[in-house]
Amino acid sequence: MNVNKTNLDGVLIIDPPTNFIDFRGSYIEIYNDRIYKENGIPQEFIQDDISTSKKNALRGIHGDSTTTKLVTCLFGSFHLIVVNNDADHYEYKKWQSFELSDKNRKQVLIPPKFGNGHLVLSDIAIFHYKQTTEYFREGQFTIKWNDPNYNFRWPIDNPI
Repeated sequence: MNVNKTNLDGVLIIDPPTNFIDFRGSYIEIYNDRIYKENGIPQEFIQDDISTSKKNALRGIHGDSTTTKLVTCLFGSFHLIVVNNDADHYEYKKWQSFELSDKNRKQVLIPPKFGNGHLVLSDIAIFHYKQTTEYFREGQFTIKWNDPNYNFRWPIDNPI
């Protein structure tokens, strides 16, 4: 398993522990509590969520102040943006984008106070994330996908 830092403090990009591909297909282990803990990821994940979206659908930037998320693309591909929304942090409003797909099998660990949103690049994509807290809609913050204060760069101009 490879765990690498990104340009954002606390955000990690991860190659899952097992990614086996042969002529029959593939076998991917996307989470193993012991292995993740041994690699410096001690969070206890208590909820899993999946969203399925079609090409050019943009799932808006959102997050909260307490939840860590582990994001994976199970099928297809998407452009993920992660942004620091902690007004007391030196990287406030700093963001980074990632391409996640069922080919590269990368995962992104997103700490609390960071928002994330994604744009589907393939015909269909399945977005999976593990969370350290139960989803609480009222505790969410949102950032508009084209907020001029952030200058986000998306691969298309008119998402769904």
